[in-house]
Amino acid sequence: MNDVARLSERIDALEVRLTYQDEAIETLNQTITAQWKQIDALTRQLAELRDRLQEAERQAPSPANERPPHY
Repeated sequence: MNDVARLSERIDALEVRLTYQDEAIETLNQTITAQWKQIDALTRQLAELRDRLQEAERQAPSPANERPPHY
């Protein structure tokens, strides 16, 4: 009976460990998913800012290589 009790305790301990690992994995998955969403949003924002910068550069007057009129 002693061996059966020890095996039962060991099984219980392993089940607790597996439950903890499952919960930890789920938490990590949620964290990673949230981070990927943030990365995606920032990537889209960066692309939008890059487009706006390119548009502003196209609309800006080109730099003149001549001296200002007061020289």
